[in-house]
Amino acid sequence: MHTELNQAEYSNALANETSPYLLQHANNPVEWFPWGKEALDKARQENKPILLSIGYSACHWCHVMAHESFEDDKTAQLMNDRFINIKVDREERPDLDKIYQRAHQLLSQRPGGWPLTVFLMPDDHMPFFAGTYFPKEPRHQLPSFKDLLQKISDFYANQIDDLRKQNTSLRDAMASLKSDGFSDKTRLTPAVLDIAHQQLGKSTDWQHGGFGQAPKFPHPGNIERLLRHWSGSNKADEKALKAATFTLRKMAQGGVNDQLDGGFCRYSVDDYWMIPHFEKMLYDNGPLLALYSQAWAATGEPLFNQVAETTAEWTMREMQAPEGGYYSSLDADSEGEEGKFYAWTCDEVSQVLDKQEYDLFSQRYGLDRDPNFEGKWYPHVFSELETLAQQQGISESEAENILQQARKKLFVAREKRIRPGRDDKVLTSWNALMIKGMAIAARHQDNDALRKRYIDSATRALDFIRRQLWEDGRLLATCKDGKAHLNAYLDDYAFLMDAILELLQVQWRSEYLAFADELASSVLENFEDHESGGFFFTAHNHEPLIERPKPFGDDAIPAGNGIVAYILSRLGHLLDKPQYLEAAERTLKAAWSSIEQLPYAHCTLLLALEEYLYPPQIIILRGKPGPLHLWKQRCISTYAPRRLCLAIPNDESSLPEGLEAKKPDNQHEVVAYVCSGTTCQPPVTSLDDLESQLVAE
Repeated sequence: MHTELNQAEYSNALANETSPYLLQHANNPVEWFPWGKEALDKARQENKPILLSIGYSACHWCHVMAHESFEDDKTAQLMNDRFINIKVDREERPDLDKIYQRAHQLLSQRPGGWPLTVFLMPDDHMPFFAGTYFPKEPRHQLPSFKDLLQKISDFYANQIDDLRKQNTSLRDAMASLKSDGFSDKTRLTPAVLDIAHQQLGKSTDWQHGGFGQAPKFPHPGNIERLLRHWSGSNKADEKALKAATFTLRKMAQGGVNDQLDGGFCRYSVDDYWMIPHFEKMLYDNGPLLALYSQAWAATGEPLFNQVAETTAEWTMREMQAPEGGYYSSLDADSEGEEGKFYAWTCDEVSQVLDKQEYDLFSQRYGLDRDPNFEGKWYPHVFSELETLAQQQGISESEAENILQQARKKLFVAREKRIRPGRDDKVLTSWNALMIKGMAIAARHQDNDALRKRYIDSATRALDFIRRQLWEDGRLLATCKDGKAHLNAYLDDYAFLMDAILELLQVQWRSEYLAFADELASSVLENFEDHESGGFFFTAHNHEPLIERPKPFGDDAIPAGNGIVAYILSRLGHLLDKPQYLEAAERTLKAAWSSIEQLPYAHCTLLLALEEYLYPPQIIILRGKPGPLHLWKQRCISTYAPRRLCLAIPNDESSLPEGLEAKKPDNQHEVVAYVCSGTTCQPPVTSLDDLESQLVAE
């Protein structure tokens, strides 16, 4: 993936793209185009259907289809003769992916995935056939890709009237899925919070952790909802806490968490979290870093802190560019095989470890059992440390030290292998998720040196975004090799505002709060649906597409509408801006019917609802640096999800109007202003008095 190709070797129009995924296909014999005017005009002028292929660089089955079909001369000739072929990186164009994934679900009546293969009309770009992976030869009840191409081409040539009728029906179906909009009469009530909790409890796998059956995804939003429910019950609902921590524990000990290097893979192919789909995505690891840090603060369980530390270290070591931004993903494949980089033979392990290390490691991670991955072993915790220590006649701490040394040795040995490819583009939204994760990890980290490293990592990433991806009051979505482009989407703005507020809790910088305020104003101006409430996924000046999504439900990442409503609410209270509070309320009301239908599928919007119903405690600290830090740590280090604390030095000037009134007190080292919603308590000048006002602990 990192190989530089000579310009003369490129055979199609993907050569000048920034996406590593598109560049992987730049020298295919297929005449690929990026999505854009040139390709769309060509399809219309030549009256050829569009073959739209959507994927991403870390996708295993995208690689398989590419090797089988897109690198095959005969298949490419058929594609070139009969179609206009457009390749899209779903990470750079999530707008197109959202639209055509939903179309796939309506056309095929089953969930989509990647690679997504869609055939579009050349004039209005409506899809008339959709699938995912198609093999080179017929298998698994799928036609060969070449046969499919011929049938689609023939059908387009001979059945155009039928396709037009189908497209009318599809357009109507897509329109029917839109929300009805908000009504001032809508009552926002807490009942859906309890229903979501009950739904998550019913779907929890109490044997292996997680929700439902394989394939198992982390679903950090679900786990966060359980933790917040526990906290909101005055920590009385132990079952909610147990469901959250049980799943976190099982994931931490499973193969989905790289036991040698840290960092989480995309999902588990089995019920046990043992064998993952090996790609590592930034957008998974940011929320999981935050979640394990919060679980550590909530429970004090060392495993959660250990996982937070290894995830943060993996991110800083593997995924942060020298310029500050975070890279997007690591591939599932190396040397053309999925998981090859990560699997071991017993001989390979025994050559690296001494006998005591090997004995402990093999029992701990399953090398004393049958192979668990294609004739090899992939580490997954099988035996508890206490049991192993007793069997070896040593203490638990000694056993852990031996295992730690073994992991280090194997990590060094594994680093000598051919590594999976890395997608080194920097995406604004995914960077924001990791900035938030780093900030929350810093909040709950006891080690001062690690806390500083996390804050520095997050700050460097945010400064990169401000420097490279913020132009003339608008965000851009992606950057690679110094080239930033594509207008940002709702998620970019939403996640970045969220990340900034978290980072401000561990390190105050006035320009960061001003930036968050600018982002909020831009969202209201460029994304809000003024008629129906809520926010579109694309800006008002975005290119016209067959649909303009306004997603309310969570998928692999949080729903942008939920994060926007949540952050606008917090910023509205913090900055005394009622227009932010009103927009947040309109969003909740616009999404209300969708939330009521399936509450647990809207965990991000439930965050916003929870804080609408129960406004967060906002604490503004003013004081001298030394004692100010002490007060700040007391407020932010514990798990209190309904609290926002900002520690502002006395000499800070030019604060927003909402904060300017909260003056420093020259007679005391620190003064605290404690507010909830629109109600504020008298200033507090004693840490003991502040302790009595801290809530949700």
